[in-house]
Amino acid sequence: MPSRTRFLIAKDKRGEAPFSVDANLLHTSSEGRVLEDPGVEAPDYVYQRTVDPEQAPNTPEVIKVGFEKGDAVSVNGVRLSPADLLTKLNELGGKHGVGRLDLVENRFVGMKSRGVYETPGGTVLWHAHRGIESITLDRGAAHLKDEIMPKYAELIYNGFWYSPEREMLQALIDKSQEFVTGEVSVKLYKGSANVVARTSPYSLYSEDLVTFEEGAVAYDHKDAEGFIRLNGLRLKTWAARNKKARG
Repeated sequence: MPSRTRFLIAKDKRGEAPFSVDANLLHTSSEGRVLEDPGVEAPDYVYQRTVDPEQAPNTPEVIKVGFEKGDAVSVNGVRLSPADLLTKLNELGGKHGVGRLDLVENRFVGMKSRGVYETPGGTVLWHAHRGIESITLDRGAAHLKDEIMPKYAELIYNGFWYSPEREMLQALIDKSQEFVTGEVSVKLYKGSANVVARTSPYSLYSEDLVTFEEGAVAYDHKDAEGFIRLNGLRLKTWAARNKKARG
């Protein structure tokens, strides 16, 4: 397991910490006192896991994250346990100022609260996971997953991990990850984490279908004519009705 890190927080003249911190392997959440006014920028000393993006290295770094059935299993070709993998991504992302978020959130109890979050490893992992899903999930499956994820996140945020509805959604999510396997290259640079390449043995991406080269084996573009006519039929009917009604 990764070693724990103790953060030293600056104190005011009364010896009280200027903000509170909740920290775990995934992120830090800083709130209170100097952060209570959302109209005032957070002081630099609030940030503990990430360097200021403006002070981050001037040279981008490309890393590779490997996935098996939706789970991240390696960084730069080295297989790691979940805890070690996230620790490594925290180190890499934090070095480049990735994962800062100044957020005013809506609490379950009804109030708004301002917090400063740092999730370097989680941010890199999120982008990488979306990258591998982009070539392995069918369009319908991807859209459905995007629709249910806010509900899934809400359940976890509100403390309903051990609930039947969360387990039902989990079964659907697990099924969606059956072929989410491969490797994603992510470029880290001054606060950003951008997917620049992705490969998978189960990729649904077909160069033959998307190529602009002459003579490529692809669908017949004439098929689009009927598709457009059918999809435009309701709009033509709607427009004709409106024209008639308006004289």
